[in-house]
Amino acid sequence: MKKRALVWFRLDLRLSDNPALDAAAESGYETIPVFIWAPEEEGDWPPGAASRWWLHQSLQSLDTELKRRGSRLILRRGPSLNALRRLIRETGAQAVFWNRRYEPALCTRDAVVQKTLSSDGLRVKTCNSALLFDPEEIRNKSGAPFRVFTPFWKACLASAGPDFFRNPPPVAWKRDLPESIPLDSFNLEPKIDWAGGLRKSWQPGESGALKLLRRFTHSTIDTYAEKRDFPAASGTSRLSPHLHFGEISPHRIRAACIREERKASGDFLRQLGWREFAHHLLYHFPDTPNAPLRPQFKRFPWRRDRKGLKRWQQGRTGFPIVDAGMRELWTDGWMHNRVRMIAGSFLVKNLMVSWTEGARWFWDTLLDADLANNTLGWQWVAGCGADAAPYFRIFNPALQAARFDPEESYIRNWIHELKTSKYPRPVVDHRAARQRALEALASINM
Repeated sequence: MKKRALVWFRLDLRLSDNPALDAAAESGYETIPVFIWAPEEEGDWPPGAASRWWLHQSLQSLDTELKRRGSRLILRRGPSLNALRRLIRETGAQAVFWNRRYEPALCTRDAVVQKTLSSDGLRVKTCNSALLFDPEEIRNKSGAPFRVFTPFWKACLASAGPDFFRNPPPVAWKRDLPESIPLDSFNLEPKIDWAGGLRKSWQPGESGALKLLRRFTHSTIDTYAEKRDFPAASGTSRLSPHLHFGEISPHRIRAACIREERKASGDFLRQLGWREFAHHLLYHFPDTPNAPLRPQFKRFPWRRDRKGLKRWQQGRTGFPIVDAGMRELWTDGWMHNRVRMIAGSFLVKNLMVSWTEGARWFWDTLLDADLANNTLGWQWVAGCGADAAPYFRIFNPALQAARFDPEESYIRNWIHELKTSKYPRPVVDHRAARQRALEALASINM
């Protein structure tokens, strides 16, 4: 009888450059692809609405690619351990392969699954698919995790790291597969269709990711350093949702940038470094999605401003660059990174609403909602995390707009009523709000 293995797909929804899939092929197993929907196992952070929409499309795309190879994706519901054991009984599998995730709740879950399956007598192999460097690989000279980006990234660059790509043997797919539950039964798509803008702007799946990478490395990367901060320009890769869902690996992106030898490759790869740093911090400081890394910020006098929060969420603060970003987010499920910083600063420093409220909203509305990146970004802008922006650095929305959207092209694209009486008056006075924030900072003895 042929050896059989389950390959448990998670946020690695691709067939090429997939370490778990390649490892199963190299070990000579007939492969059985499975995805298990178990959002309750993700702790306080199950996928938000926008992420669920993307996941539906990505699973559909992966299943289509598998069918072209004579296989198909088996879908099951959690609990994950029970679903895997049931599939092992149904298929006679002797091994399970998967790519690691690094979110705290899933690290705990996966450790239990690995220990139990190993006790059952199965071979279990886990791989790093999502990052250039496993969080355990990079440490400072004292053996502790890094808390500042620049020395962290220098340590990464000094490390050889794994090879970009291998040439594994072709996957031997098992043909007679057990039943799969319908994708629609996961209820990932919204009951009221608000996803028209998402469908218009994005192509989830591995082929969509590779298309974007080709476009970026063949043209956009040449002006990346000059244009990446200007939201009206097509100056970024827009690969972040594809990276989050594992439809493309950071190794493939890094290899493509180096191969093209574009002058801005180093600037762009540094942004991949920030993604690595975010996962490094989340792994080593697992409480940070809900608590500030800098403990003095637990005393910060955040305001409970439900009206202000709602106006921020709706893109009706009266500050055009902030409102444009929030409307882009609602329509496209994405926001330019410069505008994310401006909008985030406005919430936590102008309105003095806790960064956790912003993190929750982004988590539900961003297609690239990634726990590590989301946590790092919000703690950076709030001034309460590792390598954070100083709290006294308070973005002035008008000055930021004048610098990065001088022709108001981005603003006018998203705010059609800008010059009319329908556009709201500012929800706060920036100068007074800035002073209030600085006084609050002084109250916690920063």
